[in-house]
Amino acid sequence: MLRFADRQIMLLSIALLLLFLSPSRSSRLCSHICQCYEHSDLVDCHARGFEDVPHGLPHGTWLLDLGGNKFTEIRSRAFAGLWSLRILVLSDCSIQHLQTHAFYSLSFLEKLDMSRNNLTLIPPNFSESLSALRELRLDHNALVLLKSPGLEHLENLEKLDLSHNSIYSLEPGAFRGLSRLRHLYLQGNRLSVVRHGSLTMLPGLEVLLLGSNNISRIAVNALAPLHSLSLLGLEGNHLEHLNFKTFLSLHTAATHLQLAGNPWNCDCDLHRVFSKLLSVRHLHVDDYHNVTCREPWQLAGASLAWVDSQLCVAETVTVLVITVTVIVTVFGALIMAEKKRKKRKYWESEGESQEQ
Repeated sequence: MLRFADRQIMLLSIALLLLFLSPSRSSRLCSHICQCYEHSDLVDCHARGFEDVPHGLPHGTWLLDLGGNKFTEIRSRAFAGLWSLRILVLSDCSIQHLQTHAFYSLSFLEKLDMSRNNLTLIPPNFSESLSALRELRLDHNALVLLKSPGLEHLENLEKLDLSHNSIYSLEPGAFRGLSRLRHLYLQGNRLSVVRHGSLTMLPGLEVLLLGSNNISRIAVNALAPLHSLSLLGLEGNHLEHLNFKTFLSLHTAATHLQLAGNPWNCDCDLHRVFSKLLSVRHLHVDDYHNVTCREPWQLAGASLAWVDSQLCVAETVTVLVITVTVIVTVFGALIMAEKKRKKRKYWESEGESQEQ
């Protein structure tokens, strides 16, 4: 049997362990509404019916989950005093508006999840207190326009998710200040053109996803600033043709392209572009065998890889016919000119003999 002293030590150890792992009772908020864990500095207030950011949150909170509540807006200085916060979850909260200095005092925050809300714009002062942020999720909102200076203070940001919004335009300088950005997700928006200047100052960008937009044109030099790009997703857009120079401007070690799901007009020009793309060492069309034609109607649904060798046959025949026709015409003209010259010479000689 255990001695009394040993038994007391064991009971004390168990009590301390349970206290270490159990929810903290340091505040009424933690006692009655949210789950607060001292061990991980985690405060779980997910889907608790809050209509505003609650007061009385422990100042040592490292991770705060407020997702699934009904805030409508984030008020100014709503998180004042939470200097230790590193991860903040505000997803599924129906947020429509961010007041000035909404994230005041969160200068050490590293991850902010505001996905699946109703934001229509990023306020100009949005990033002023978020200089340490590394990951920002704004996917599945209602954003329509992206422009400076909303994001310019996010100098340490590495991943930005803007997918599944209604963004129709990227203004020049929209990503100014994001020199460390490596992943940019813009799929599922309403972009129609990738303009020159819209992707400047992103030298470290490695992944750019632009799939499922309305993109029909990419400016020749739009991709030139992306010196580190390893993956470019353009699948599911409205591209019919490509300019080879657009991709030749990518001076990268290796870039993988995704181009399937576009309404390609399979003609000889497109065949030439893809042939060049496939021959450039640092460019890789990952889904080339899934690239299909929409035009002309005779090739609708056919794989470009299957018909590409036939696309220039008609053009080649036409060129040959024209070339042969020109040669025959020129040769005929030379023969006629030679006949006329001989005939003229004959009559000139006849005239001289009659004079004598």
